[in-house]
Amino acid sequence: MTTTAQKARTVRWQGLDDPDRTDTAVVSFRDRELAAAGTSVAPGYRASWTLSTIPGWVTRRLIVEVEGEGWSRRLLLERSTEGRWNAETTTSGMTDLPDPGIADPRSLDEAQDCDLGLCPLTYTMPILRLDLLNDSAPPDETQLAVAWVEMPSLRVLPGTQVYSQVRAYSADAGHALVLHSSANRGFTAELTVDADGTLINYPGLATRLP
Repeated sequence: MTTTAQKARTVRWQGLDDPDRTDTAVVSFRDRELAAAGTSVAPGYRASWTLSTIPGWVTRRLIVEVEGEGWSRRLLLERSTEGRWNAETTTSGMTDLPDPGIADPRSLDEAQDCDLGLCPLTYTMPILRLDLLNDSAPPDETQLAVAWVEMPSLRVLPGTQVYSQVRAYSADAGHALVLHSSANRGFTAELTVDADGTLINYPGLATRLP
């Protein structure tokens, strides 16, 4: 079932690759779009972010702020209505992380989604847009270009992700299953998601907390 009613909810996850990492997101679902704000606390840094989409669950704006010991940086990442991505960045302090921002904006021209590194929430947009919760989902794999935001550097790189439905959402089961692979992480996994398309479990990455 695809989310249409306006509602807000809070979701929390714990890292499976790193149990010391926790993520929280407050998500407002609207008719074919969403807005969200969240935090990520991990060894070495703390991040906060806000995200908004246009109808069709296509990224409009992502703002991320990261703080570590003696350093901080901020990224404003936007996608225009013409499909062009641009970024504004600020940095403070000394760190050996790569520079934040987009090295080659044209490399992102095919991307509709941002993928905030290690953040469980940003999988929701392509899952909803591809209708992967419903019986009418495309039978084949769909390959998507994404603007991948590396954490904690905030470097923005082109990425490729593949999605397909394993099992449609069932009220009896309380979840749907989506097969997902990420070229950036070199990883393929079966994602368990709820009726809103938000992540319940991503093997090796994160699982939802009560």
